[in-house]
Amino acid sequence: MKNFNEVKDFLVRMALAEDVGPGDITTKALIDEGCRTKAEIKAKQKGVIAGLAVAKEVFHRVDPRIAFTAKVKDGKEVKKGTVIATLAGSARGILTGERTALNFLQHLSGIATLTGEFVARVKGQGARIIDTRKTTPGLRVLEKYAVKMGGGENHRMGLYDAILIKDNHIKIMGGAKKALEGLGRQRRLKAVEVEARTLSEVQTAISAGVGRILLDNMDIKTLRRAVKLCKKAKVKTEASGGVNLSNVRAIAKTGVDYISIGALTHSAPALDISLKIV
Repeated sequence: MKNFNEVKDFLVRMALAEDVGPGDITTKALIDEGCRTKAEIKAKQKGVIAGLAVAKEVFHRVDPRIAFTAKVKDGKEVKKGTVIATLAGSARGILTGERTALNFLQHLSGIATLTGEFVARVKGQGARIIDTRKTTPGLRVLEKYAVKMGGGENHRMGLYDAILIKDNHIKIMGGAKKALEGLGRQRRLKAVEVEARTLSEVQTAISAGVGRILLDNMDIKTLRRAVKLCKKAKVKTEASGGVNLSNVRAIAKTGVDYISIGALTHSAPALDISLKIV
C-alpha cells in the first residue's frame, strides 16, 4: 500500500502516547534500567498473521536497540504454539511496548484470519472477497492491509478514489438514472458503480452503461437472475449485504465477480497472541 509506512508510524506514535503517556511507572519502579532480557511472541491459536512490521515499530519506537526478529511473514497461516517473533534487549522497553504491539498484532491477525476463512469458502467459484469502508476510524490502511494478507482484495480506500452511487444518493436524486446523469464529467474520470436492490434497478443501471453493479441484499434466486443479466451485458457484479461464512459459498455459486463483506474489518475477533519472557 502506497502510504502504509507513513500511516503505521503515525498510529504507533499515537498508540504509545495513549498507553505509555509520560512513562510506564510500574516497569520503572520494578526493573533496573540496565536489565536485559529475551522474549517470544507466540500464536495461541491457529490463524493468519498480519502486522509484524507494526509490532516491530512499536518496540523500536520505545527503544531502538531492541532486536525484533520476525520468524514468519505476514500472510502466513500458523498453528497454535508457533513462535512468530523473538525479542532481545532492554527489559523495560520490551515490557513497556508489549501491550501496544500485541493490540496491533491481535487485531490485524484477526482480520487476516477471518478473511482467509471467507476466501477458503469460495475457492473454485471465481468470486473474489473484498472489504468495505466499514473500518475502525483511523485504522483503515492497516485493516485493509490485513485483508490482503488474508487473501482478500481491497475495494475503494475512501470516498475519493471511486464513484459508488448508493441507495441514499439515488433516493435524494429521484432515481438511479437521474443520479447517473448528475455525475457529469466525473463519470468519465472515475470508475462508476451503482447499487441495485431489484432486477428493475439492475436493468436501469445496465442501460445507463455502468461498469459495475452492487447487488445489495438480494436472495439467492434474485441474485442469480441479476448476475445473468449483468453477464449478458458484460457488467461486473458485486454481491453485498448479510454475507456470512454459512452463505458465502452459495452466493459465490451465483457467478458474482466480487463479494463485499463489512464483517472482515468491523467484526473480526482478535487472534490470541501472547508475549512471554524466556
